[in-house]
Amino acid sequence: MTAEERAAHDEQIERSYPLGRLGTANDVAAAAAYLASAQWTTGTILAVDGGLTTR
Repeated sequence: MTAEERAAHDEQIERSYPLGRLGTANDVAAAAAYLASAQWTTGTILAVDGGLTTR
């Protein structure tokens, strides 16, 4: 795969996410920090996927 093909592929993947970008380690860390601090959050699934599963 050439660099141009790779860039086009990466753009296509990013566009497939409703937020329009790939997630970062900071996105996951923010979700973990929220769960660690949320005392009244129980029995739920927090999808940290940029909205991909809401389609």
